[in-house]
Parts: sequence; structure tokens; C-alpha cells
Amino acid sequence: MGEENRLTHFDAKGNAAMVDVSAKEETERVATARGTVTMKPETLALIRDGQMAKGDVLQVARLAGIMAAKKTWDLIPLCHPLLLSKVAVEFTLDPARDAVDIEATVKLKGRTGVEMEALTAVSVAALTIYDMCKAVDKAMAISDIRLAYKAGGRVGRLPRNNGDQGWASGGGQRRSSLPGLAFWQACRCFHCCCISTVFS
Repeated sequence: MGEENRLTHFDAKGNAAMVDVSAKEETERVATARGTVTMKPETLALIRDGQMAKGDVLQVARLAGIMAAKKTWDLIPLCHPLLLSKVAVEFTLDPARDAVDIEATVKLKGRTGVEMEALTAVSVAALTIYDMCKAVDKAMAISDIRLAYKAGGRVGRLPRNNGDQGWASGGGQRRSSLPGLAFWQACRCFHCCCISTVFS
């Protein structure tokens, strides 16, 4: 098995292990992740007009995403504590799809990448949107959370065509969602775990 295909979070005995990055060179690293929350048209309108009872949905979700990125090491067991230099979370409302698209970009100069921090920011921002709006729309769906771009480190820049369409193992655009009761159970469990840790 090539070095690039080896699972690095296991030692020679198969035990979980944090990767030793002490010998790596410090480089500028950046990662962008994206995801989507789809909902009823009425819910999107409430978000757009700032009429949700809990307050400004996107501002709260932005802060939650930023805070989550900084706490990724506390949420994902084998992630390193990192001194992040930038976390940006942006939202695009798309009435044609009844969707809020989320994009998180994380930067640092260090010895390990920030892909997990970007993915965590998007995930918790999406969960926060759900939490802020669930009183009026429990059928919202969180989907398409994926790494869209990374640069820096040994691997370099991915994807190399500057777009994330079709950038998924096996080819084709990645589509992922958890339907039905399984989605709500997973969403509720992960939300409680992540949000309580982020804001503790």
C-alpha cells in the first residue's frame, strides 16, 4: 500500500494514534468546505427577512461555525490543537433550490492541514441553522458537506481544476444526506454533542 493511501491514525499494532507532525515543515495551509441546508420556501423567507423568533439565524450560525473550527481538536479525537490564523463562514441563499449554501475557509501557517476545521465549521453552522429554525420546519435537510479545496503541505493543492464539481472518490458529484428518522436522530445527537462542547 502506497504512503498516500495509508491510514495514518493507526500505529503498527492497529491502535488509534495521533500523527506525529513534529518533523514536518511549517507551510501556509488553507482549506474550504461547503454544505447545504434545504428547507421550505417559507423558512428561507423568514431567514432572509430576519423574522425567525430566535434571532438572526445566519449571524448565530456564522459565530457557531467559527467557534467550532477553533474547537475541532476538542470534538474529533485525533485532531491536533491548532493556532488558526483565519476562519471565515459565508452563506448564500438560493430561492430556486429553497436552500442555504454554506462555505467555510480556514487558514494557518503550520505543520498539519485544516480540512477538518473547515468541515467542522460547515457542519456546526448547518446544525445551528437547523436549531434556529426547527420550530417552524423540522423537515429541513443537511446535505453535501464536503471538502471543496485545500492548499499547502505535502499533497499540495486539491482539486487541481479549482472547482469541487465531481471531486469525490469514485468520480461524480458527491451527494450525501441522511433521510427519515435516522437523520433526525443523528442530527439531534451530533448537535447536542457539538454545540454543548463548542459553547462550554
